[in-house]
Amino acid sequence: MISLKSIQDAKKRIEDVIVDTPFSHAPYLSEISGCEVFLKKENLQNTGAFKLRGAYNKIATLSDEQRACGVVAASAGNHAQGVAFSASKFGVKSVIVMPESTPLTKVNGVKHFGAEVILSGSNYDEAYAYAVKYGNDNHLTFVHPFEDEEVIAGQGTVALEILEKCEDIDAVLVPVGGGGLISGMASAIKSINKNIEVIGISALGAPAFKNSYDLKKAVDTTSVRTIADGIAVRDTSSVTLQHALELVDDIISVDDEEIASAILFLLEKQKLVVEGAGAVGIAALLHGKLERLKGKKVAVVLSGGNMDVTLLSVIIEKGLLKSGRKMKLTVTLVDKPGSLMRFTEILKELNANIVHIAYDRTSISLDYGDANVTVHMETKSEEHQEEIRSVLKNEGYIRD
Repeated sequence: MISLKSIQDAKKRIEDVIVDTPFSHAPYLSEISGCEVFLKKENLQNTGAFKLRGAYNKIATLSDEQRACGVVAASAGNHAQGVAFSASKFGVKSVIVMPESTPLTKVNGVKHFGAEVILSGSNYDEAYAYAVKYGNDNHLTFVHPFEDEEVIAGQGTVALEILEKCEDIDAVLVPVGGGGLISGMASAIKSINKNIEVIGISALGAPAFKNSYDLKKAVDTTSVRTIADGIAVRDTSSVTLQHALELVDDIISVDDEEIASAILFLLEKQKLVVEGAGAVGIAALLHGKLERLKGKKVAVVLSGGNMDVTLLSVIIEKGLLKSGRKMKLTVTLVDKPGSLMRFTEILKELNANIVHIAYDRTSISLDYGDANVTVHMETKSEEHQEEIRSVLKNEGYIRD
């Protein structure tokens, strides 16, 4: 296990580079969850995620000879930026292997810190295999995202910062993918106070670590699919699993719908942009996965904020539809002058704001002389939408 001293030493090494991110009370979330909730906002960390801590601590502990040769890592996201940023601080050559499908914005983000980017493989595991071989062939030190003692010690510094600000915390919710963050944090927490619960939160679409924890042995999965790409790890590390089995009190899962609602909640109510992996703890609280913590003081790690804006826009749009603030419907009109005007007048009288409208008279499902009108509207609530449907039905626009 990682010693408390290793984590304390890591904290000293990284303190001039990382941000001691805010740890603040969340009143509204506390009210609706029944817990006294505090947020550790690692989404506001340099490079946008906690990964910088472990990457910097690893490179800081390399020998002069290792630094002279350089480092290599495999990642499509936060670890890549953490390694590239850390290497640049030490003047060390860094090579990051990313899957060929990695978005250009992420590639450019890594290049911004001076790293050489190699695109290889169709997924992380193929990129990882190439990175290990490339490092061996070119005498580069491989910086693993979680299966490394110095990386784990660096991630554990998150826990030290939490306990410095709130000693009497009852439980800490930690995102789980490969297990590096929860291994480091649990090592620190249990060394200081064994009574604090450490609970891992994983994505249902990436079940390897939770399955391994439940079975008490490392098992892998054939594939992963989740919007929480920061914890979408296919295979289980025996190293981090051993930490979890000894130190972690429980691991629970949340699905993509729950994660998406948590992202939207944080954006609207906390004014925070948090990626899927960073929002899983909030998802667990919002969706009643931790009822036994009601009345207790709970810290939630928001592990990162590097959210893909395209995905964020989809989450916002779907969230508005689900909450009754947007509505889409299609009605059939008689295709003659004044029909569309009458339809829109009804919507105006109902205080529905039309944001998009489409008119189709050529669909083969239509009778000659009819037209389909599809309208997207801003509405006030689900009750408002029911009122709109009722009126349109009475006017003959909607048929049973």
